[in-house]
Amino acid sequence: MIKKYILILFSLLTSLVVNAQTPTEVHAVLDSNSIRIGAQTKLDLYLSYDASTQKNMDVLWPLIEDTIKKGLEVVNVTQIDTTIPNKNKPNIIQQHIQLTVTSFDTGVYYIAPFKFILNKDTANPLLTEPLYLKVNTVATDTSLTKIKDIKPPYDEPFDWKWYLPEIYIGLAILAAIILLIILIKKLNKKKPQEIIVEKPKIPAHITALETLEKIKEEAIWKDNKTKEYYSSIADTVRLYIEERFNINALELTSDEVIKIFKSQVVDSESKSKLNQILTLSDFVKFAKQIPIEAEHTLTLNNAFDFVKGTMREEVINPN
Repeated sequence: MIKKYILILFSLLTSLVVNAQTPTEVHAVLDSNSIRIGAQTKLDLYLSYDASTQKNMDVLWPLIEDTIKKGLEVVNVTQIDTTIPNKNKPNIIQQHIQLTVTSFDTGVYYIAPFKFILNKDTANPLLTEPLYLKVNTVATDTSLTKIKDIKPPYDEPFDWKWYLPEIYIGLAILAAIILLIILIKKLNKKKPQEIIVEKPKIPAHITALETLEKIKEEAIWKDNKTKEYYSSIADTVRLYIEERFNINALELTSDEVIKIFKSQVVDSESKSKLNQILTLSDFVKFAKQIPIEAEHTLTLNNAFDFVKGTMREEVINPN
């Protein structure tokens, strides 16, 4: 008998302890349940829990997208803020986010409960209350739609002085045109016609070979200007390709130039030398690679060979 009373008392104490704990709660609150079309309202989500019993609680908040449902858009979502709503109960923590929502279609929208996952327990989520939002159309003033009589036109007397500014502007423009014609005729009489003789265009390979000879003479790589040396060789070859093959080589990457040349009617040896020139120049320029002395000479010789192997013989008209 005594054991029976002890068990009953133990059960009552356990029930009191459990009931004394504040349960974790979630709520969803609309600032207004009815708005006009295009207007905005606030939707607040709250999570309350007892920090003394729910230490290190892992909370997965609902995923808020651009639309809650079709026709109901989310304009803005605030960050999660944490407060203590009751100073007399400092262990009760409240977290909160606020959504700004709007709609451009009239009707009554059902907002399904928002789901909170606590401590990765997907089998027992906490759900907020379902909500309803009514979107009303803008009422029209029926008095504005009444048909009214057409007002007769005003009878105002004609006054030619109204057009004086336009007349003055027209006369000024006409005088300016006449003076311009007279001035052009005088200048044409005094100024003899100049005969412009176009200079013959120097073939691309001649310009490229002259530039390569200058690079060879200067040999700036000896002055620790390796990057400038390879850049000048690559730029000379690119300019030659642009003028000789009509390819925008100066604006393309080395890989793009090499890829285009695979379809050109050029011997494989010239393509291989072009590949070596552009590839090594990129390594020196971007990867800061320092080639050996033999590679300096090899790259320049390959540039000479590439130009000579792909040049087109042109006859310059001396006249």
